[in-house]
Amino acid sequence: MKKWMVLSGFILMLGLAGCDDSNNGSDFVLEKVVTSDFELNADDWTGDLSEYSTATDTSSIEFRSGRATLPNPLNTKTYGFMLQSHNRSDDMFMFLKKKIGGLKANFTYNVTFEIDLGTNYSSGGLGAGGSPGSSVYVKAGASVTEPAKKLVSGFYTFNLDKGNQAEDGKDLINIGNVSNGLETETYAIVKRDNLTKPVTVTTDASGAIWVCIGTDSGFEGLTKLYYDKIKVSITEKAN
Repeated sequence: MKKWMVLSGFILMLGLAGCDDSNNGSDFVLEKVVTSDFELNADDWTGDLSEYSTATDTSSIEFRSGRATLPNPLNTKTYGFMLQSHNRSDDMFMFLKKKIGGLKANFTYNVTFEIDLGTNYSSGGLGAGGSPGSSVYVKAGASVTEPAKKLVSGFYTFNLDKGNQAEDGKDLINIGNVSNGLETETYAIVKRDNLTKPVTVTTDASGAIWVCIGTDSGFEGLTKLYYDKIKVSITEKAN
């Protein structure tokens, strides 16, 4: 009897091993995950700014970017990627970008983002042009084209389709705002993602894409944010 039970268990194990559960019932299979916590370096993320006139005094924009320790009351012994700018154009866009390679050439993927963002802007706050929390929108997306600002008729525009403020674009979509979920202007880590709404991108001939995260601001004031952690997951359709 015991021999039969052991044999039955072995057959059951073989049957389970023969099942393909690599995607746990999902229609997609994971190709690559890139996680950046900025503790050692910037991990090839770079910051930039767009949507302002060449006539604007750049010193008044107060643009800053780079690794920095997190502010109080967050863990001041850890690092994030800080982005700061003063919106002087009613629609300023500051962003991070990173190139990711090692994918299949000329292949279409879905891309999702999971972001831990340090922000001190309350959802009910008031400011010029809009709320410093709920009128500053987090955008995320991917493209085969490098995200960059371009000069058009004396105005630095963004070269990809990000939509306007709360609107989605073809390349970048709205994944929330920068409000901290509190009633006070205290720094807190909030999570933003597009897990239920992945963006689609096709790689170039070398198997590379660019990913981009940024904030589209309707608040005409100073915005200072800390990207504590960014996780990018790239998936392909299962066969």
